[in-house]
Amino acid sequence: MAWLEPVTLTGTHATLMPLDMSHHDDLAEATQDGELWNLWYTSVPAADQMRAEIDRRCGLQASGSMLPFTIVENASGQAVGMTTYMNIDHAAKRVEIGSTWYRKRVQRGPLNTECKLMLLRHAFEALDCIAVEFRTHFFNHASRRAIERLGAKMDGVLRNHQVMADGTLRDTCCYSIIQSEWPAVKTHLTYQMNKPRS
Repeated sequence: MAWLEPVTLTGTHATLMPLDMSHHDDLAEATQDGELWNLWYTSVPAADQMRAEIDRRCGLQASGSMLPFTIVENASGQAVGMTTYMNIDHAAKRVEIGSTWYRKRVQRGPLNTECKLMLLRHAFEALDCIAVEFRTHFFNHASRRAIERLGAKMDGVLRNHQVMADGTLRDTCCYSIIQSEWPAVKTHLTYQMNKPRS
């Protein structure tokens, strides 16, 4: 993990902190806001599965394949979700931003945009990544629209890519932002963060 070490990223609305078990209670409560685990096309843990999910993500961090974060809302000091760098390719300097979820109360606000801006800035400006990927279920239309609003472009669809918990087969939509696109994407996201909200 010499290339990709745990880090805290701080913004106006949110702070991304290295995930650990101290965030369990907030995260277990957060996942109940909107009963997020009932969305069949996502993999959000239920409250009683949160301890195992934190252990799973921290185990993947120990193996070098994931860097998980807790999303903390600055205004309340509460943990309101999770996100990660995953599918880490040290040699090619590529990462995926994924396994992300937010409690319903903070969805569709500035917090998600800021978190993506912080993760992208760190990836391109501190880690010198050549590309950052995003992947989502074909039927997760809200996620696809959010990824496209960031400025990511679709690379393609991996058909029958994964078996979901309910046994259905997932077609995975793959998107990316490449290094040469980062300046324009950064300007776009900064504008989105700063424009007046109606």
